[in-house]
Amino acid sequence: MRGTPWTRRRGFRSPIGAVATLVAIALLAVVAALFWPPPAALSGQARAVDGDTLRIGDSRVRLVGLDAVELDQNCRDASGAEWPCGREARSFLDRLIEKTTTTCAADGHDRYRRVLARCRAARGDLGEQLVRAGWAVAELEYGLALAEARLNGRGIWAGRFDDPADWRRSHGADDGDFWSWLMGLFGR
Repeated sequence: MRGTPWTRRRGFRSPIGAVATLVAIALLAVVAALFWPPPAALSGQARAVDGDTLRIGDSRVRLVGLDAVELDQNCRDASGAEWPCGREARSFLDRLIEKTTTTCAADGHDRYRRVLARCRAARGDLGEQLVRAGWAVAELEYGLALAEARLNGRGIWAGRFDDPADWRRSHGADDGDFWSWLMGLFGR
């Protein structure tokens, strides 16, 4: 005897149906994220989250072209004494953006759903200033600023430090959640 709609069993008839539904939902989320455009520009009063991430309004913005030391990362000075270089990097970025409008040109999203952008404040390109002051390692674009920081022993170059990417891996800070993993598969 068939049940009426009010007496039928609710739920999936097999685990395959449940898995298929979850996969379909995940794929829809990925497609939506891939085609959801980042804002063309962000502008406003920013605050530093860490050495290479800002918050402008509701948006988290990751500066591109550099990798700053992590907030909880420590470095060693020339004498071998440990110091909180990650907190110093954030403080430096905070000083660059305080009491001024920050403007960012967006260029996509990363796997943590942050807006990827190049940002400027009153004193110019934030990424270049962070690298030149010695608070971040950099890609080719900021190569001259990086060379200057290393040559003059500024910031993290005054002693020894773990590369930020290596530090994240060794401290489990690069793992991310399921969404981050899924977006990473699609290069977002």
